[in-house]
Amino acid sequence: MTPTVTTETHKLFVANLRYHVTSDDLMQLFARFGTITECAIIHDRENGQSRGFSFITFETAASATAALVMDGQELEGRPLLVSLARHKAARR
Repeated sequence: MTPTVTTETHKLFVANLRYHVTSDDLMQLFARFGTITECAIIHDRENGQSRGFSFITFETAASATAALVMDGQELEGRPLLVSLARHKAARR
């Protein structure tokens, strides 16, 4: 069953990316689901290399919900892990 996205949650967590995948690659792949307002690949602070995951923010919750079907689909030979982004826990 696909989880429901609340109206304020338009952000997805996308993981299992190859290190050379770019934001543009992801935007092209996910654009068919709706307008993307932000696509950020997370990089290591020390060496600048991709950490293999990203966050994609859609303009609407409906677009984010539709994009959840990409979970398990392959990108460059690797199955994507796509889920709703969760708020980061406060650091101590």
